[in-house]
Amino acid sequence: MAKAFASQGDLTEKKISFDEIGEGLWAFTAEGDPNSGVIIGDDSVMIVEAQATPRLAEKVIEKVRSVTDKPITHVTLTHYHAVRVLGASAYKAREIIMSEAARGMVEERGAEDWASEFQRFPRLFEGHESIPGLTWPTTTFSDRMTVYLGKRKVEIMHLGRAHTAGDAVVWVPDSGVMFTGDIVEYHSACYCGDGHFADWGDTLDAVKWFDPEAIAPGRGAALMGREMVDAALASTRDFVESTYRPAARVAAKGGTLKDAWDAVREACDPKFKDYAIYEHCLPFNVARAFDEARGIETPRIWTAERDIAMWEALQG
Repeated sequence: MAKAFASQGDLTEKKISFDEIGEGLWAFTAEGDPNSGVIIGDDSVMIVEAQATPRLAEKVIEKVRSVTDKPITHVTLTHYHAVRVLGASAYKAREIIMSEAARGMVEERGAEDWASEFQRFPRLFEGHESIPGLTWPTTTFSDRMTVYLGKRKVEIMHLGRAHTAGDAVVWVPDSGVMFTGDIVEYHSACYCGDGHFADWGDTLDAVKWFDPEAIAPGRGAALMGREMVDAALASTRDFVESTYRPAARVAAKGGTLKDAWDAVREACDPKFKDYAIYEHCLPFNVARAFDEARGIETPRIWTAERDIAMWEALQG
């Protein structure tokens, strides 16, 4: 029997941090677990990323209530992954916002993604019985939209494909702060199993064009100051390229998925083996890189069954 995914054995509770990254802007982080963001406007609050379950979302709400009593009226979801969206019901927000592409992925593969992530991340899905079902947006956009929280302007944009085809970023121009979702990570592995390697670098360039003073990344500590922002953009780019290039060389030579696994490990282990969720992400990253290098444009849908079959193949 193949050994379990690394994440299945990760049962240790993570330390939560809640950092102000701009005026009325907060990053909820937890040592490599999925992050959430908080935007406090004149009269209401927007949450960025809902967490995996309503029980986990309550931890975010508790932190919000430590700094404001304004109502939570909007939840923005940067993409469709279960660990990001299934806690949305806890906020009782009047609007749930996604890109139109992300909504399409909920329809196409949301149930399968939920089943796949549920068996990969048992700790994140504690309290799963409180999930009412798939999270559907009330509002979608194609390229960009603007929300006003009173006079505070919040811009929600699709800058390009990266972590998924429907990634969104949330930009607060009055403070120069961006919430990037999993387009950007910090000392945490990028999950590339549903990604677009060829586009990811251009999307990072688009993030950089805004010259953010701070970023709340998808995972890892809040990025405060341009030096830390630039370091995270550079390390994210390096991670993505260091994963794709060895897999592409193997694919070009007619090698196997196991050959790609060995080549990516050789390139990435020395630089990234200490990153959060590295071991968990690696098999999915290699499989997607190998597929993309062989011309499979649309990421294949992950299911619990496909997860296991892929992992067994990599274990020999």
